[in-house]
Amino acid sequence: MRGIILAGGSGQRLDPLTRITNKHLLPVYDRPMIYYAIEQMAGAGLDRIMIVTGGNHAGEFLRLLGNGSRFGLRHLDYAYQDKAGGIAEALGLAEYFAGGEPVVVLLGDNIFEYSIAGAVQRFTADPRGARLVLAEVDNPGAYGVAEMRAGKLVRIVEKPKEPPSNLVATGVYFYDTRVFDMVKTLTPSGRGELEITDVNNGYLQLGELRHEQLTGYWADCGESFEMLLRANNLVAEHGANKPIA
Repeated sequence: MRGIILAGGSGQRLDPLTRITNKHLLPVYDRPMIYYAIEQMAGAGLDRIMIVTGGNHAGEFLRLLGNGSRFGLRHLDYAYQDKAGGIAEALGLAEYFAGGEPVVVLLGDNIFEYSIAGAVQRFTADPRGARLVLAEVDNPGAYGVAEMRAGKLVRIVEKPKEPPSNLVATGVYFYDTRVFDMVKTLTPSGRGELEITDVNNGYLQLGELRHEQLTGYWADCGESFEMLLRANNLVAEHGANKPIA
């Protein structure tokens, strides 16, 4: 399985902090935000990782991370997204890197209290379709919201004004090799982006989207200044990427 970390985007919600750097290079407690994503991947046993970034500060990732040796990696791959075209478009840039293997995709501004190693192992054991990790939040309308019926996931609704539940898709996704063909069939949303929610609903229509619910906290650092502050406090108090006992 290959690991793909998406670290592009404009970071407008964290302006002016992001005027002179990429948001994924901002500090969260005692290290740059992007460190948590790489440590999460490496800790789950993934040794082939690509970082997809963009904008005027892409070169700073190479200066900071180098070849990934400080994380125990033999090599880090990089891809460049010309403009903010959505999560699914960024994922599509990693097709050659994936090399026909299933992938785990992690948004670089997402921090988890516990390791995703268990989810990686479960998907590796049966790498068909797709898998989501869901979490309960207080502001579901900011995310892709899970519509549930009798405990069954029936649809993901992107940023709805009236959320059907408080369960949302966190920024970690597991896909089999068909995901890149699916990305090629997408059309831009009203935001002018290729939406990862459309990919997830595509797998759902095939009856091949599985899900599990998160253990511990989840912080989307790029959602707002308040969430960035919350992430700092959560990491300081509880740590991050811990093994599940």
